[in-house]
Amino acid sequence: MFAASAPIDPLFRVANYVEAVLWIVIGAAFAAVAVFRRGARRSRAVQAAAAFALFGLSDVVEAGTGAWWRPWWLLAWKGACVLVLGALLLGHWRRARRRG
Repeated sequence: MFAASAPIDPLFRVANYVEAVLWIVIGAAFAAVAVFRRGARRSRAVQAAAAFALFGLSDVVEAGTGAWWRPWWLLAWKGACVLVLGALLLGHWRRARRRG
């Protein structure tokens, strides 16, 4: 898929595939939740679903590159997903604090 500078450990590759499945399943759970929500809650659930699923797909790519920071666009991809998830989490904490 992508050329790695050194041979990739088979355990590393399998671990990344397992991790990818985990993130994609979490994304699917958020997608299922979105079906039953309306308005802003649905929008946030869809955003979380997409971010988790895309993060999982980035692990599939990582399994082929051998590193999460190589190539540069994989790091940017993962970073964008983490930023979206972080923003969603921060918003959740703020809303929960306002509710008391």
